[in-house]
Amino acid sequence: MFPSMQLGGEKETIEQTQIGAVQMLRVSAGSIGPIVDDINVVNMPFLFKNMAHAERMMDGPIGQELLDKITASPNAGLVALCWMNSGARSLYNTKHSIKTIADIKGLKFRVIGNPIFIDMMNALGGNGVAMGYDQVFSALQTGVIDGAENNPPSYVFSNHYTAAKHFSLTEHLIVPEVLVFSKRAWSALSADDQTLIRKLAREAQMEERGLWNTYEQQAMEKAKAAGCEIIEIADKAPFQNAVKPVWDKYGPKYQDMIGRIQSA
Repeated sequence: MFPSMQLGGEKETIEQTQIGAVQMLRVSAGSIGPIVDDINVVNMPFLFKNMAHAERMMDGPIGQELLDKITASPNAGLVALCWMNSGARSLYNTKHSIKTIADIKGLKFRVIGNPIFIDMMNALGGNGVAMGYDQVFSALQTGVIDGAENNPPSYVFSNHYTAAKHFSLTEHLIVPEVLVFSKRAWSALSADDQTLIRKLAREAQMEERGLWNTYEQQAMEKAKAAGCEIIEIADKAPFQNAVKPVWDKYGPKYQDMIGRIQSA
């Protein structure tokens, strides 16, 4: 196991998994979207009502269908095994509190290199800057960016909280992670081993959820203890309304799937 981006950022490790240099990878659906367009449906801002809604999608037939789309994609070279919780993503920055949408104006925010996220950040009034996750900490320290958006564990355990003290719970994205296997390596396994890995992946999906919730709680406690400002957003409607152009641009092609997810 190689944690903490020892093998590179998400883009690099996806490429290594595609060629079989890495056999198994846990990666954000945000980084899979540019490779398998169907997955971008889960990258739409404010798609899920809350974490429980996202979990229902992951655990049910829609979740399996989306995993199968990754596996079936000829240009992905990946076998998608299961989903993993990655919490809700919120905004943090080095400059000031973000309590209303007006507070975002003009700030440079790092986002995952996916056009949906860049457009989302620009629609919210900030400037979206695509950047590898492994570069974010130094970019916050040097002022190359004013902030980023991520879940509480990423904010805290990558030390971003030491540079960006203002954490606003916008929860604008709930982007799950996907556990994928290299198709090259997968095809060399026996049918029995493939079946066993799929079974254990499902168990891992459920076990990781409990571990994640504990980890998230620890992160929030650590951020508060360090004097970070944790800001609840009472009214998210202005944020949701602001991203309407993103929905108008990207939503139509995922319309059927969006409808199914929203009614799940």
